[in-house]
Amino acid sequence: MVSTMPITRPAPCVALVLGVPLILTACAEDSGQDSQQETLHVFAAASLHETFSDLAESFESEHPDRAVELNFAGSSDLVAQITEGAPADVIATADEDTMEQLIADGALAGDTQIFAENTLTVVTPKDDPAGVEDLEDLTDDGVDVVLCAPQVPCGKASEALLEAEGLEVSPVSEERQVTDVLGKVSSGQADAGLVYVTDAAGAQDEVNSIDVDQGDEVVNRYPIGVLDRAEDTSIAEAFVEHVLSTEGRSVLEDAGFAVPEEQ
Repeated sequence: MVSTMPITRPAPCVALVLGVPLILTACAEDSGQDSQQETLHVFAAASLHETFSDLAESFESEHPDRAVELNFAGSSDLVAQITEGAPADVIATADEDTMEQLIADGALAGDTQIFAENTLTVVTPKDDPAGVEDLEDLTDDGVDVVLCAPQVPCGKASEALLEAEGLEVSPVSEERQVTDVLGKVSSGQADAGLVYVTDAAGAQDEVNSIDVDQGDEVVNRYPIGVLDRAEDTSIAEAFVEHVLSTEGRSVLEDAGFAVPEEQ
C-alpha cells in the first residue's frame, strides 16, 4: 500500500498517511495553479528521502510549471512497481544491480549515471541496552539485530560486509527498506542494525552510530536514469541534471553521501 505526504510548495497541504512506500506530492496554492502544472514522477530509493525532497523543491522553484511527485521505497520495490506499469519518469536506485533489471528489460530511455555512493554503519538505540561496540558484537547471543532483506540493496551490502568479515548474524527481522531498519532500532524494537551512514547521520539524535572499520569494503553506488515511458523526456533529463549539478552534489555531500568526480 502506498502513502502520500505533500511537499508544501508554495502553500501548506495535508498529508494522507496510508502505508509504505511513501509518496511525496507537490501541492499548489489553488486548483487553478494545479491545472497548469504537469507532474514529474520521480522514483527514488528510501535512503534518498531527505536529499531528493530538497532537490525536488529547488527543481520546482526553477520549473514552476512542474510538480514533482516523489515515490520513496526500497529499490527492488520501485523496480517491481515500474515493471507492473506504475507511471514513472525518473528512477534512482541504491545500487547498480537493481537498476540493471530495468536496463535488461529495455525500460530506460538512455544511459544511467552514478550520482552518489554510500556505505554501512552499525546503529543502536541511544541507551544501547545490549552494549554493542562493534560489528562483531552483532553475533553475540541475546543481541536482537535487524537487517535489510537480502533482495534489497542495503541487504545485499549487509550480507557482503558480514561475509567479508566471516561473521554470521541471525536477524530477528529483515526489512524491505533501510528506513524500516532504522525505525526499529531507534524505537528500541531491536538492539542493533546495519544502515547506511547517511541514514544514521540523519537520525543522530535518535540512535548511536558505530563506525565499521571495514565499511569501505562494501560501497553502494547509486545510479539515476530516465525511463522510456517518461511523458516529457526533456524535463526528466533536466531533473537528472539537477541531481548531478553543483547544487545537487552539495545537497548529497551535506547528507553524508560520497559524490563521484563530476562527469
